[in-house]
Amino acid sequence: MIETIKNAWKIPDLRRKLLFVVFALVIFRFGYAIYVPYVDTKALADVFKQYSDTLLGYFNTLSGGGFSQASIFALSVYPYINSSIIMQLLQVAIPALERMVKDGGEEGRKKLASITRYVTIALSLLMGWTYYVMLRTSGVLTRTDLWSAIVIILTFTAGSSFIMWLGEQINSKGVGNGISLILFASIVSRGPSAVMSIINGLKSGSMNVISVIVILVVAVAMIAFIVFITNAERRIPIQYAKRMVGRKMYGGQSTHLPMKVNMSGVMPVIFASSIVTFPGTIIQFLNPEEGSFWSNFGKAFSQGSLAYIIVYALLIVGFAYFYATIQFNPIEVSNNLKRNGGFIPGFRPGKPTTDFIAKVLGKITLMGALFLGIVAILPLIMSNIKGLGGLAIGGTSVLILVGVALETVKQVEAQMLMRHYKGFLE
Repeated sequence: MIETIKNAWKIPDLRRKLLFVVFALVIFRFGYAIYVPYVDTKALADVFKQYSDTLLGYFNTLSGGGFSQASIFALSVYPYINSSIIMQLLQVAIPALERMVKDGGEEGRKKLASITRYVTIALSLLMGWTYYVMLRTSGVLTRTDLWSAIVIILTFTAGSSFIMWLGEQINSKGVGNGISLILFASIVSRGPSAVMSIINGLKSGSMNVISVIVILVVAVAMIAFIVFITNAERRIPIQYAKRMVGRKMYGGQSTHLPMKVNMSGVMPVIFASSIVTFPGTIIQFLNPEEGSFWSNFGKAFSQGSLAYIIVYALLIVGFAYFYATIQFNPIEVSNNLKRNGGFIPGFRPGKPTTDFIAKVLGKITLMGALFLGIVAILPLIMSNIKGLGGLAIGGTSVLILVGVALETVKQVEAQMLMRHYKGFLE
């Protein structure tokens, strides 16, 4: 990875792209130092100390700490992520929308992106309002009139919209997925506080040296496992028939069709965590009366509970299959092979080839989905063991960090390959 970045730095165009990514992420982090008006940030920090081990604490970690500071970027990338989920599900439910994206080409994708932006703004207004209700209920506002409510909600919405715009700028002028890199930066920024939490735990006696060693060993094992599965692939042999074009003979060579085990990458985990934390976060915002239905519902779906883990795992598996079917279409692959004179040994072109590819896709997608689910929920289960609370958010965070890093490095390598630079292969 380091060697790849060093080689990319030697290419002026790629160096500019990398510098733009760094510049954009620095601007993003500076935004966390700008606070929303009419909020007592010290009082809010004291309130969040009570929620450090709850869904709000988890949400605060993935938002880079902006949630507990009431910064303008407190909502982080979550309105955009949720709007992306909604639009992708609507493509399946509404055939006209699916046709617009598939048949519309670049124009269709631009229309979808425009609709996603509007949905993001609408969700930002909704989440900004719920956050305002939480601030008002917690008694940390210096003003509670209508004007202050409008200013606070619109400020959160503007911050979320700016993050969406910044992510799109990284996509067009930088390297990697902008929203994923912003989420990556948010999680990394919480690293020092996580280290301090472990140190304070050792000093207070709530954690011991063995617990810290177990956490480190599990983290290293998870990283190695994630890298291995992310790079694992099933290779289906492909044979091309010989054919004459003029006086030249074409085809006859053998190659393979690579199918990644974790084809969907880290997106199922990001989407699943966004959805599973949303109801509980809203309930904690509204602070329902103790013993009421919503209070009991929030406790049942608290982080680390059985219901939370089951729903989280099911969502990860569901999104893994959903993304696999979007990114890899067996019918299209089979038709492309047929048009180019390719075939899979032992299977006739057409439906038999399509069925075989679909069967293989189903098997490896199941393996990839189980991998994502295990990595995400195992630390949640282990966090219930005394002294291992530091693992509560480890699985999701590590999975996002490693996944985004690997995807970004691969995009850098692809950029270098486009420029016929072979240094990273030596």
